[in-house]
Amino acid sequence: MSSRQHGDEPDMRRRRILQATGAALGGLAASVTLASPLAAQGPAATGAAALGRGALGARLQGVQHFGLTVQNMERAFAFYTEVLGGTEIMRDGDFRGERIHNTLLTDQDIDARVRRVNARTMGIPDLRGGAQRLDVRFIQFDNVVIELLQYRDADQPAGSGASFAEPLDHMSPAFPRMMHICFHVGDNVDFNRFIADLEAESARRGMTQVRANRVITVTSERERLAAPIEANSNSITEGRSNGWTLIYCKGPEGEQLEFVQALGPVKRLFDDARDARRGARG
Repeated sequence: MSSRQHGDEPDMRRRRILQATGAALGGLAASVTLASPLAAQGPAATGAAALGRGALGARLQGVQHFGLTVQNMERAFAFYTEVLGGTEIMRDGDFRGERIHNTLLTDQDIDARVRRVNARTMGIPDLRGGAQRLDVRFIQFDNVVIELLQYRDADQPAGSGASFAEPLDHMSPAFPRMMHICFHVGDNVDFNRFIADLEAESARRGMTQVRANRVITVTSERERLAAPIEANSNSITEGRSNGWTLIYCKGPEGEQLEFVQALGPVKRLFDDARDARRGARG
């Protein structure tokens, strides 16, 4: 196929799928009434003006997905679908060409030129020329989508090939720009048992990087594993966060994950905020 077939057309197809997926998430369309001459032209014109020129937040439908660039696509996919139970929406790939390169990497190319260095030494792939390719898979959870991305050399097989760039060594959540994916644990779930089962199932699959923190001080992996099951979660029982239980955990790619359970006062706090936002939108 031509570079246009792999670069532009899949890009458009991916955009259409993303838009359809976003609609499936059940986001609420915003409606804002603006005072303007268009009001005299009827509700349709007024609504179009509201969506086109309203506050930025009013033009959003919520968070559509979280993206995660991975080193090993098959391993990450197995974790998010087979271990955590997400459902595959679709997969696409072999993206290359000028249009998709510029869409994703313009700022990085400019930075490389300013620094006067070869972009490849900064981990910037050459999708424009096709030396590298991008593959994606989308996974549906109840209220959000996770996108897995892998950049690879053109001669590497999709899904199981080597990653173009090496992973970052420092993954502390204290680093600025660090992000994490947070999963909401069910109200009736035993949180401590959930974490124990998550680690056991991941270990059974050879996903040795899946390690949850403990709420007691441990100084080695051996001590972490020997900690009592009650140390698997931090339950907050006072202040504004009363009812919030959490733990941080690394995923199979070394990514930062969080698992939370919201009960009691903090659950009502979040539920009320959600309902108020929806009510304000009408």
